[in-house]
Amino acid sequence: MGAVVALDRLLDGRQVWRGPARQGQASDHLASGHPALDARLPGGGWPASGLCEVLQAAPGVGELALIWPALAKLSQHPRPIVLVAPPYRPHAPAWAAAGLDLAQLQIIHAAPKQALWAAEQCLRSAACAAVLCWPQQADDRALRRLQVAADSGQCLGFVFREARAARNPSPASLRLQLDHGQVRVLKCRGGLPPAQPLPLAIAH
Repeated sequence: MGAVVALDRLLDGRQVWRGPARQGQASDHLASGHPALDARLPGGGWPASGLCEVLQAAPGVGELALIWPALAKLSQHPRPIVLVAPPYRPHAPAWAAAGLDLAQLQIIHAAPKQALWAAEQCLRSAACAAVLCWPQQADDRALRRLQVAADSGQCLGFVFREARAARNPSPASLRLQLDHGQVRVLKCRGGLPPAQPLPLAIAH
C-alpha cells in the first residue's frame, strides 16, 4: 500500500511521467466543445469522471464559457449539475443561452467550511452528472478527497481556484490555468501537458 501511495505522490508532483494510456471507450472522456483543447488532451476531452482544477487570476475570465459546452451535454441527462457555494448568483439567461437545461441545475448555499464537505458528498453520491465548487481554501488533502470522491461516484468535478495555487502540486486528474484568452494545461493524466498555452475563443 505504501508503494502505491508513494507512486501516486510522484505522479501528482510531476516527478515522473505516466505514459500515454491505452485508448479507452468514448465514454471515458467528454468533449470540451473546444477543438483546440480537445486535440491536446488525452482521450480528446474532459475525463468522464474525476476532478478538473481550473486556476484563474480572478473570477469572470471565461471559466464558465470554458465548461458550458460539456455541461450543456450533461444537462440533457436526468442527473443534476450541482453548483456548491458559487461566488456570485448564476445568471440564468446566460446559462440557458449556452444550451443548458436549467431544470437540471441545483445550487447549494454553504459556508466556506461546509462547501468542501458538500462538494465531496455530491461527487461521491453517484447521483450527479457534474459538481462545480469554488473553495476559498483547499489543501492537498482536501483536493485528494474530492478526487477520490469523483472517481468513486463516477462524476465530473470542477474546482475553481486562484492562480497562485499553481505553485503547489495537485491531485486533480486535469489542471488548467486561464489567463488573457488562453488556457495552459498544467497537468493531464495520461500524457504530457502541451508546452505552449492554447488560444481559446471563449466569451467572458
